[in-house]
Amino acid sequence: MPTIETRRVVITGMGAVSPLGLTADELWHGMREGHCAIGPLRHKDSDALRVKIAAQVPETFAPAARINEHMLPLLDITSQLAVYASYEAVEQSGLDFTHGDLATRTATIIGTGVGGEMTHDEQAYRLYAEKSSRTHPLTIVRLMANAPASQISIAHGLRGPSFAVASACASANHAIIEAARMIHFGLVDVAVTGGTEACLSYGSLRAWEAMRILSTDTCRPFSANRRGLVLGEGAAIFTLESLDHARARGATILAELAGGGMSADATDIVAPNPDGAASAMRQALADAGLNPDDIDYINAHGTGTQANDVTETRAIHAVFGDRPKHLAVSATKSMHGHALGASGALELVGVIGALREGVIPPTANYDQPDPECDLDYVPNTAREVKVDAAISNSFAFGGLNAVLALKKAP
Repeated sequence: MPTIETRRVVITGMGAVSPLGLTADELWHGMREGHCAIGPLRHKDSDALRVKIAAQVPETFAPAARINEHMLPLLDITSQLAVYASYEAVEQSGLDFTHGDLATRTATIIGTGVGGEMTHDEQAYRLYAEKSSRTHPLTIVRLMANAPASQISIAHGLRGPSFAVASACASANHAIIEAARMIHFGLVDVAVTGGTEACLSYGSLRAWEAMRILSTDTCRPFSANRRGLVLGEGAAIFTLESLDHARARGATILAELAGGGMSADATDIVAPNPDGAASAMRQALADAGLNPDDIDYINAHGTGTQANDVTETRAIHAVFGDRPKHLAVSATKSMHGHALGASGALELVGVIGALREGVIPPTANYDQPDPECDLDYVPNTAREVKVDAAISNSFAFGGLNAVLALKKAP
């Protein structure tokens, strides 16, 4: 068989809209300082809901500040967040998509767990509560899961492969891995990728209430008194490119996306399995050419539920042997909430920050050790330590696992 020439993949731009702020820099600084953006739920029907807290983007978010006013009527909030963040990422990267054939050599791959949920909820109310005979004419283009990817492609004139990835809470990591592999194998030179989610609709909140896994006070991953997850929203978008392409144009490289691992538990639709999670971590390390001893930091999936945190701890032990107690692990969902399909992308901002600044963001709200969660979770306060390599975990309903492996910028 012919040898396939592969290319190293690097990150040259990032943008974000999150509960911790309206830029990637604000998101990172919020994580680094241990700020918790979980607060009272802002929703017109909050009095009718049992869930009273969430991690929501700031009320100062003004999509028109970056998005053309003619586009806005076409966009569900999920797409607004993604397109807004994409402008920051592209601007930081310095990429010029009007130059040569770059636009046709650029992929747009965006993860989302549920797509245009707010539009879906609004139009369902219109049909079933208000008894309207019709929905808004833009309903389909707002709610379809590929809308964020398509709208980013349109906003920047990107004519390469463009599609959505939907794998619940692993969506962003799956999208980023797929984008990286398209570059790795020479299918494209550049990719705009990440994840977005705006799921705090009345129907969605009611559905999550029914699962009985939402916290009533805050998110305390790995703590003995954890009470469940806290829903969040937001988007983080990245520009990836081959190392040679980035160097040829003199780009500032934020980090190397060295590898990725993916697996399916194939056991239960909601109960996590440590074997599947461990398999994805091992694959990510192997793909990146890293050994367990090379890893300085793990950004954990760390949802704050009883089952997930114990299962993830066991999976880390299975992969890292006797070393885990001396390996820094933190869960930034304790600060920005669980943004479902966008979570892995928001967390990648934290991993890049750790690699660049040598600061590991903490697990906020941690107060009681759990004997079954016995790792070093960097409780409450960030830690200054050299980070040369890290992995970032995302594990989803459906038994879907996606893990990123990163190295310092070459």
